Amino acid sequence: MITTEAAFARYERLRPILPQASFPETSRTGRTLEDTMGDYDAYILDAFGVLNRGEAPIPGAVERIAQLRAAGKRLIVLTNAASYTRSGVLAKYHRLGFDFTLDEVVSSRDVAFAHLPEVQGVWAAITADGDDLSDAPAGHYIADLHTQPELLISAAAFLFLSTARWSDEENARLGRALQFQMRPVIVANPDLVAPREDGLSLEPGWYAQELAASTGATMPMFGKPFGNAFDEALRRLPGLAPHRIAMVGDTLHTDVLGGAAAGLGTILIQEHGLFRGLSPAPFIEASGLQPDWLVQST
Repeated sequence: MITTEAAFARYERLRPILPQASFPETSRTGRTLEDTMGDYDAYILDAFGVLNRGEAPIPGAVERIAQLRAAGKRLIVLTNAASYTRSGVLAKYHRLGFDFTLDEVVSSRDVAFAHLPEVQGVWAAITADGDDLSDAPAGHYIADLHTQPELLISAAAFLFLSTARWSDEENARLGRALQFQMRPVIVANPDLVAPREDGLSLEPGWYAQELAASTGATMPMFGKPFGNAFDEALRRLPGLAPHRIAMVGDTLHTDVLGGAAAGLGTILIQEHGLFRGLSPAPFIEASGLQPDWLVQST
């Protein structure tokens, strides 16, 4: 497992390729999202560290979402979790007790699928176990690299969806295959890490940056903090001024930076995600990524 400090340092090294934004000089503080309700008409919610940590809901999050909905706040979940279909992700939220609808969920997987370039041949997908790729866009043949390892050599392009079955050794093999024959690699989850019950897991963005460093490949990324994800989320919230919409997340470099670059308000949740057990203050000072609000929990 990686530490928060190591993940933060890696994110900081990536700043030249991340969006640019301006930030407030100081943050307002509160206990929960309830304290922010006067400032915002809609909330774009990260999942990990805001709604859930791994397979467990954040304490009080189900009730908070119900409160926001009862107050007329519009809600969108914007997640970089690309391991499963949007309907599969929605089913997980329902198991955890949330009442989101399919139209209220935007996943980086959907955004990546909507932007796949045309290639002559097969896409080799790096997937989680059980991903049947049934939501693959028409006109693209996508196969599972794990069940067809020969695609390392024969695939026309690669699609990085999940690290659930991935390792340093497999990443090195993919790197050698790309050095032998350079091909497109699309990354459907830019996250470096994700909060789990037992710590931080390495995510597709981490391995993609390793590949980029070893091969020199350019790897287009879809999801927070990049504008392609926020464009789709905002398309679901017509008629609202961006400053009346809050991006709620647990990370500075994906949620706060991405939200600020999109012109949104930003709220950092401190207790359950990347900064669990730590004060985010030194990380904010070191990076300059100052959220509009700092709240303890959802």
